Amino acid sequence: MNSEVLQKAADQARGLAIDAVHAAGIGHLGLPLGCAEIGAVLYGNALSYNPKQPRWINRDRFVLSAGHGSMFLYAWLHLSGYDLPMEQVKKFRQLHSMTPGHPEYAETPGVECTTGPLGQGVGNAVGIAISLKKCAERYNKSGYTIFDSHVICLAGDGCLQEGVAAEASSLAGHLGLDNLVLIYDSNDVTLDAQAEESQSEDTAKRYEAYGFDVMTIDGHDLSAVQKAVASAKANDNGKPKFIIAKTLIGKGIPEVAGTWKAHGEGGAKFGEGARKGLGLPEEHFYVSDEVYTYFRNHAQSLAQSYSAWEKTYQAWAASEPQLAAEIESAQQGKRPSAQELLDLIPVSAADAKPDATRNTGGAVLQPIAKALPTVTTGSADLFGSTKNYIKDVGDYSKGNPSGRNFRYGIREHAMGAVMNGIAYDGFWITSGATFLTFSDYMRPSIRLAALSKLPVFYIFTHDSVGVGEDGPTHQPVETTSALRTIPNLDVIRPGDVEETAAAFAAAIARTDGPTALILTRQNIPAISTVTAEKRRAGTLRGAYVAKAESSPLEAIILASGSELHVAMEAAAKAGSGVRVVSVPSFELFNRQDAAYKESVLPKSCRKRVAIEAGVSGLWYQYVGLDGKVVGIDRFGLSAPGSTVLKELGMTADTVVAALNS
Repeated sequence: MNSEVLQKAADQARGLAIDAVHAAGIGHLGLPLGCAEIGAVLYGNALSYNPKQPRWINRDRFVLSAGHGSMFLYAWLHLSGYDLPMEQVKKFRQLHSMTPGHPEYAETPGVECTTGPLGQGVGNAVGIAISLKKCAERYNKSGYTIFDSHVICLAGDGCLQEGVAAEASSLAGHLGLDNLVLIYDSNDVTLDAQAEESQSEDTAKRYEAYGFDVMTIDGHDLSAVQKAVASAKANDNGKPKFIIAKTLIGKGIPEVAGTWKAHGEGGAKFGEGARKGLGLPEEHFYVSDEVYTYFRNHAQSLAQSYSAWEKTYQAWAASEPQLAAEIESAQQGKRPSAQELLDLIPVSAADAKPDATRNTGGAVLQPIAKALPTVTTGSADLFGSTKNYIKDVGDYSKGNPSGRNFRYGIREHAMGAVMNGIAYDGFWITSGATFLTFSDYMRPSIRLAALSKLPVFYIFTHDSVGVGEDGPTHQPVETTSALRTIPNLDVIRPGDVEETAAAFAAAIARTDGPTALILTRQNIPAISTVTAEKRRAGTLRGAYVAKAESSPLEAIILASGSELHVAMEAAAKAGSGVRVVSVPSFELFNRQDAAYKESVLPKSCRKRVAIEAGVSGLWYQYVGLDGKVVGIDRFGLSAPGSTVLKELGMTADTVVAALNS
């Protein structure tokens, strides 16, 4: 390691951060300046990567959990030779640049995860570490090591104060993820004050208790950083690693360094003096030829290592063509179509008995998981209730990385962030389950999955006041609609067994974003007014005519999920001119063309009533201002589910009364 050149690189990276934040007029200087030596060691010595192949499957993954310090990452990606030209660095935080305010997955080569909401990156890193453990177990064969990389995550006090990081770290220690290295930028400062104003814990002891190997270093000592990271990567001892790097926030700007004022752009106005103090010339966005040359040479050395691995991979692929094809498909984002998945699922018997969609969902998952070995699932301590346990594939654990069921414990938020990490890595189809009301615990992770277009899916059961005796704390009247408001999240609430089959197929086939499946605890009957094939096909389009009118169309009843059979009963009572439209997914239906929408909901029929056991507001997009919605715009009650549903108006008589009013 050439410490002299790397120190110059660290100071020039500081200069890039100062100049970029000053040019933008906004940004965060504290971490890029305080962690510059850490970046120099990681990208100039310790990480295994290939800037010309940013998605190389055996690269070390670097996750910047403290995503507000994005100029740290952009500076080092630029210096390292990734496809991030200086012009893009100069456009920091500008419209359509490759350098947004917080790192965004798929926007910038070398960015592994969308981070910024603090603590999420820690959970993402745990998920990536799990993914790599599973990959090593499945794909490494005697004489062929295809996967042996590590995940290095840089987090700050703010990250570690967040509950999601605590949940994820606890899980990482329990699972023995010794391929995970968590570097703690310990600078004793948060955004608003010195850290002592909000914390007094012994973080080292906390992480020792989680099961991490813990070491403390001077984060500005290049040699100490190099030795710590090298030791952490070399020591696969069944424990994740926690490196406490003591740093000076805003190092290089004496006027604010070491104080909370250094966190944001406050130090930028002292930039010119700081640049002189760092030994930089008057030229802004300066990088010396010496530093560029060092990183070009380093990239060539990394490329040689990559070439050696590539030869091993080609030999392995020749001997394991099926596994190689599996990896190739995963990396290209290929999945079976929804129809191909539906072909795996037997059609239910014509006289199928009423059942909960959580049960039928669990049954649907089995043949898909058997056919697709990359399908995994998990639950936040609720497999017995969410019913999504995959049979005969075992639980993922420290001793069994081949297991495909994840026991996340009572850690919904971490489950969401870990699932995102698994999805960012791209090898495994991942899902997780809990009660619908607890989706609020993981909402930030769901939102980031939608923003990052991650193809994960959620299995949310116990979907309404039909939960019954557990009462309003467990009756998610507002939650389905709240999920529907997240852009790019498909929400599917199936109304019988065949709609449930199609819902799972749609979720697993989707490659451009997440899907939430909303399932019942209580039994509901299968619909027999249209064929199973039409129910499946209609669900894939988001809505369909579940019962056609037998005389000129006079009214339309719309419903989703467990209220579909109520709509059927209401239509039978209301008369022959009433159509029933099942609307399992607003998002899927809204993506259909105008002709299909008109065939299902003709504009000529304005007499419409919708029913759903939840808040009513979003249904007016379909019933219009002239229509009615039978919903539940209040919290629920503790009583048997059928009693609560009746008490709150989820009945055919209520729907008929709304039609006639």
